[in-house]
This record gives sequence, structure tokens and C-alpha cells, in this order.
Amino acid sequence: MPRMLFANMPVKDITATRAFFAELGFEFNDVFSDENCVSMVISEQATVMFLSESRFKDFISDSITDTTQSREVLMCVSADSRDEVDSLVDSAIAAGGSPWMEPQDHGFMYGRAFRDLDSHVWEVMWMDPSAVTPDSAE
Repeated sequence: MPRMLFANMPVKDITATRAFFAELGFEFNDVFSDENCVSMVISEQATVMFLSESRFKDFISDSITDTTQSREVLMCVSADSRDEVDSLVDSAIAAGGSPWMEPQDHGFMYGRAFRDLDSHVWEVMWMDPSAVTPDSAE
């Protein structure tokens, strides 16, 4: 059975974060969302838990990374096409995010990235499924 993944990320404004990712087409699990947390569904096995900074501090014994200065993680979500990569990143920038790094084009794989409202980096990647064969995984 595959393991579930819960990525927990601190944010300054829960309402703004939810609106930002809703604008990008993401869905939320309201059972696990409240004024201090929003649960964003990536897939049946992956969820991002955006926690207010004060709530996030309840789970750590050190400090929150200053994402305007350094990276604590690179989140990467898949897209079904190169056009969807561009559409999602362009939508993120239009919704208040900012571009991050230059696009990466390897022919069979294409990706771009943006920073969300709290400067967390989100990569969006498409890979040609025909380029991944059982032999290429060896």
C-alpha cells in the first residue's frame, strides 16, 4: 500500500493562501481546514497542510525558515502537458506569486517554477511518458 505524504508549510495568511491556490485550480479538504490551517489536496496520497505561522510553531522546536532568503524545500507538481505547465505558472504569477528561475527545457521534460505568497517555491513539471520506458529506469 502506498504511503501518504503530508507536507506542512507555514504561511502568514491562511485566507490569502487558500484563495491563491484555489485560483490555480487546487481543491481543499474542509474536514481538516480551519482558521489556522488549510488542507490542500494534491492527490489521494498527497496533501499540503498550510499552517498559520503560530500553529506551525506548535510542531517545531526551532525557527521557521526565511523563504525570502533561502529554500527549505522545493515542491514539484506534475502537469499533463507543456501548455499546462505554462498555464499554471502564468496563473500563479497573475494571482500574486512571482517567477522563480528560468524555465528548464530538456525536450522530453519541461518545467517552470514560481514562488507563492510566502515565497515557497513550486515547480511545475511535464515529462513525455513515452520517454520513460522500463529500460530507461535501469
